[in-house]
Amino acid sequence: MATVSRPEIESIARGLAPGRFDDYAAHALGRAYEEFAARRRSELGALSIGADGREFPTFYAALADPGTRFRTAELRLVPSAPAGPAWEFVAPFERIAFRADGSADLYARRGGSPRRAIARVLLREHFLPRSREEEERASAGSAAAPLPRLFGTLEQGVAICRSVPVLPFEVALLLYFAEERSRLELDLVHASLLADPRAGRLASSRRVVRTSRIAWGLDRKLGRGHLSLLATRCLEVLVESNGLTSVELAHVFGGVRELANSAVQGLVQQRLATFDHRSGIYRARLEEFLPAEGKAAEEESRGGVGDAELHMSVKELIDAADARAACPLCGTPIAAGSSAFLCDDCAAKVGLR
Repeated sequence: MATVSRPEIESIARGLAPGRFDDYAAHALGRAYEEFAARRRSELGALSIGADGREFPTFYAALADPGTRFRTAELRLVPSAPAGPAWEFVAPFERIAFRADGSADLYARRGGSPRRAIARVLLREHFLPRSREEEERASAGSAAAPLPRLFGTLEQGVAICRSVPVLPFEVALLLYFAEERSRLELDLVHASLLADPRAGRLASSRRVVRTSRIAWGLDRKLGRGHLSLLATRCLEVLVESNGLTSVELAHVFGGVRELANSAVQGLVQQRLATFDHRSGIYRARLEEFLPAEGKAAEEESRGGVGDAELHMSVKELIDAADARAACPLCGTPIAAGSSAFLCDDCAAKVGLR
C-alpha cells in the first residue's frame, strides 16, 4: 500500500497554494494529517490509480502533475480483507474504468460483463490551506462561505481541488446504476478502500436500498457543504434505513450519544429528518430529496396546500407504514402484505401473541 507522507503532502500544498501556505498553514496541515490518521477505519484493500493513460503511485502524485486532468481514469483494487462481514454494505470490485463523459464501468471480482454507471465524487475529510492572515480575518467575522463538497465528475473534482485549492484526505465515490446507487469510501492518503462504518455494527438486513433518483437528490444536497461531516454520515445512513435511534447511530460511528443526538437534531431542524418521540427513532424525509417536479406532483396529488397539521399526521402514518418493512426491534424482514408491526419472534417475546 502506498502511503503519502506528511512531507510529501506539505510539498504538494506549497505547490498548489504558494502564496497561502506559510509556516502557520504547515503546522495546521500537520495537525490535520495526524488527526485523520488517528480516525482511520479498517480498510478492505489497496488501490492503484491510472489517469489519462498514465500510472501513478497515489492520487496526490497525479494531483501534483498539472498536465493530468483525469478525463479518463482507472481504479484497481487489491483486496486485503477476506470475504465476510467486513464487506457488508460495499460492492466488491476488481477495477473501475472512468470515461470522459462522466460514466464508469465497474468490473466485479467474479468476472462477467461490466456494469455501467454514472460516476460522481463527494468530498469528505479534507484540508483547506489558509495563512495566518486569512485565519485572523476569518476570526474577525469575515469567514468565507462553507466549502462545497465537490459533488461532480472526477475531472471536475480534480479541477476544483487545484483551483480552490484543497487537499482531499477522503472522498466518497458514488456510482449510480439503473436501480440503485453504490457508495465507496476512498482513503486518498493511504490509497485504500475503506469499510463501511455500519459493517459489524448494524445488521445488513436493516439496510433499505433506495433508488438512484433519491440518492442523486441526497448527494446533491450534501454537495452544498452546509452539513457537518457527522451530520452528513448520519443522514446517509438514515436514508438507507427505515429509521434509527441516536444510540444506534452513535454505535455505528463509534462516538458518544450526545454527538449523534446533536447531529440528528440538527437534521430535524433543517427538515431533513423527523423524530418519533414515542419510539426515539429518527427517519429521513425522503421527499426532500426528490426532484422539483416530483415534489410538485406530490403537492398536486394532495389537492393544494391543505391542512398542515393533518398533512403531518398523514406523513407520520406513511412513515410508520414504511417502517413495517422490517421489525423495528431486531430488523428481521416482514413478509409483504403482512399487517404485523413486529416479527413473530419479537411479538411472542413482548406478549402480543
